[in-house]
Amino acid sequence: MIKAYEIQGVLGLTNSVSRFGFDHAALVRVPSAAIAAKLLGGGYREILSAVSHAWCDGHPLRVYRQAPNAAQRKSWAGPDASARGMQLAFRALCGEPPCGTVLTDPKWGMETVLFGGKPFTLSRPLGSYVMENVLFKAAYPGVVHAQTALEAAIDLHSVVSGRFNDVEYVNVWSHETAIRITSKTGRLSNPADRDHCLQYMVAVGLLKGSLVAEDFSDAADADLQINALRNKILVHEDPRFTAENLDPDIRSSANGVQITFRGGTATQRVDIEQPLGHASRRTEGLPHLERKLRRNLAACLPPKRANGVMHIFSHAKQYRGMSVIDFLDTVSL
Repeated sequence: MIKAYEIQGVLGLTNSVSRFGFDHAALVRVPSAAIAAKLLGGGYREILSAVSHAWCDGHPLRVYRQAPNAAQRKSWAGPDASARGMQLAFRALCGEPPCGTVLTDPKWGMETVLFGGKPFTLSRPLGSYVMENVLFKAAYPGVVHAQTALEAAIDLHSVVSGRFNDVEYVNVWSHETAIRITSKTGRLSNPADRDHCLQYMVAVGLLKGSLVAEDFSDAADADLQINALRNKILVHEDPRFTAENLDPDIRSSANGVQITFRGGTATQRVDIEQPLGHASRRTEGLPHLERKLRRNLAACLPPKRANGVMHIFSHAKQYRGMSVIDFLDTVSL
């Protein structure tokens, strides 16, 4: 798992396929092929073959993550890419030869055909950087790029509560990636569209002081107050936020929110640099992750077994000494 995360994450640090209109799930297929080939007993040539054919598949369009096409494919795109990676690993172990110039062929290679000649690079050696810096959705659902904007909105809820009719506009300062992917105006067609909308999440946070999965439902969207407030939200790029989002030593996902009322008075601007699930906020985020785990275990396991799993996690020495097979036996249905 560490290897798979590391390959995908480090590839994604400097190779932004979304800038070319492609979906990042393409970068799931490559490590899945590599690690599956290794786990199935493949050697260098088999792994090379699996990876090269994963690149040969090209990239899926990210059109299914954007309005008016955002729907459930957002959720199954990653698992689908993993399944394809495993399929290619099986083919490689059956003797499929590699396509050695799939990236760099000057006429037919992927860098030439899809990315204007821009080479794919690794910005750092492969180790365990990505796993150590995994960004959890610890407390709230919704797209990760909007999490700090949501937190800022929740912080401002008590200030604006009862004064929504007096709001003139809401300024949100964000970074380029978040704006490009999550800033949406106009009608949002379904829950998958709403949970990738910066303005929608900010509006709900300001109105409710919280956000749960049900807030993305059609019934929630029928609340005229949400969309009236969403229409007052103005999104701006903050150059510092963009620079620090791209800086490998910082990798922030900062957003700032400020409310201006009729008559010109305004709240303070609330900036939040890193979301609750970031590595720099692990201590603060762990209680939220524990509650999330308890809630999800209760949805699929009997109480006794769910409590047994929580007991394992609360005893680090016991957990770290377990074999994978014993752990899976504990959590299996």
